Amino acid sequence: MRRNRLNIVYKTGLILLFTAILVGVTVLRTPSVTGIPGPSQEDKDKEDLSRIEYPSLASIKWHPHFIQPGETLESLFGLDWTLVARFNRIDRRHVYPGVTIKVPDDMGDIRDYTPLPRFYPAAAHQEKYILVDITEQWLGGYEFGKLVFSAPAATGKATTETPLGIFHISTRDRHHTSSLYKTANDEEQYPMDNALRFHIGEDNVSYWLHARDLPGRPASHGCIGLFDEEMQKRVFDTPQTPVLRDSQKLYTWAAGEEEYEDDSGGAEELEDGATVEVRGALPRTVEAPHHTGPAPRQNGERS
Repeated sequence: MRRNRLNIVYKTGLILLFTAILVGVTVLRTPSVTGIPGPSQEDKDKEDLSRIEYPSLASIKWHPHFIQPGETLESLFGLDWTLVARFNRIDRRHVYPGVTIKVPDDMGDIRDYTPLPRFYPAAAHQEKYILVDITEQWLGGYEFGKLVFSAPAATGKATTETPLGIFHISTRDRHHTSSLYKTANDEEQYPMDNALRFHIGEDNVSYWLHARDLPGRPASHGCIGLFDEEMQKRVFDTPQTPVLRDSQKLYTWAAGEEEYEDDSGGAEELEDGATVEVRGALPRTVEAPHHTGPAPRQNGERS
């Protein structure tokens, strides 16, 4: 009986010893948390925007920059932050640690940057003409062929591409919301401020130009989104001081009260709306970015 008790004690001791050794090895092999967080591999929003290839950037020298903790467009570029935001087709809400952006070697190269032609012959005889280039993720407004409005855009992603062709603005709705999609927190329908409907598909799905987030890549369910930081502040409480208001500018230019009667803020059909041309294909994503600068610092509706 005494021997059995000794065996039990002996076995228990061995078990405790091996457990201690296993725990020790595990602790030693588990890396400690560093002070510089990177994007989680599970984070589907992790982006390297330097890999997205826009033909218009071929003549501009730039280098990739990996956003570190504490860095913002304002802290990095001061008053020039809006130039870099437009150059990357990205809003401030999507510039976070782990994102890689394109940075021009010389800010002077992008002060008047637009990938669209300053004069577009197809629009020469039209008072208002909107050109959307999917390859460049950019939108331009023309008056009798002359470019008067130029802004980055977020078009439909793969599998939910924006339809190509020639369309016309048929409806305006300043306070429109999506009937199909909700915000990320699932608390409310996705806002589509300053909405201009340009197409209704065979499946009765409507396509609009409207305010939305710009993550620096094609991202919508088919609609065409423009900067609107006032909408972002209202919905996401950021940024605290809205600056970029492209969707408002386009709405006023294409369907504002100077063009039509008083705006009720709701859905209103328009006569003789501006032409909308959508052309191109989704931009190419390359394995390694083509740049000339230093290496990175670190190894219903459609909405």
